[in-house]
Amino acid sequence: MKKIVSLIIAFASISCTNAQKKEFSPEALSENLTAFDGSQVAFKEIIEKHKGKTVVIEVWASWCSDCVKAMPQVKELQMSNPETDFVFLSVDKKEDKWKTGIENHQVKGDNYWISDPNGMKGAFGKAIDLDWIPRYIVLDKTGKIILYRAIEKDFEKINTVLQKEKGR
Repeated sequence: MKKIVSLIIAFASISCTNAQKKEFSPEALSENLTAFDGSQVAFKEIIEKHKGKTVVIEVWASWCSDCVKAMPQVKELQMSNPETDFVFLSVDKKEDKWKTGIENHQVKGDNYWISDPNGMKGAFGKAIDLDWIPRYIVLDKTGKIILYRAIEKDFEKINTVLQKEKGR
């Protein structure tokens, strides 16, 4: 009986850690990211900048083959949802690689660099539960999270969420 109870508790705790969050932690909001012009911007300010619009946040890197393969689908999403803002957060290790990646892949939208030397495993990555890239997060017009964990295989789900938001 103790084993069954232990299994239930373990399963419940794993399920809870993979839950869809509705808002970012104070740690995530306070993290500074580097804007394309080199200035430092708190993640909270980035979200506030886009209030009033539905936002798709993509965490990516120029060295990530899955990220590069997903770019055409991201561009399709952008074309079919012109009223949606797109924010790209790069975990590239070097600033020049990030900027070259933006240019090479024609990444259109607001671009920021997570300059933490620990990349995905750094403070910001931990604060948003980053365990895979590309990772997509969708925010509603008030800045609340409506889709917290989406990856490159979830474009239908992302598009469905965006279509639903159009009607609001």
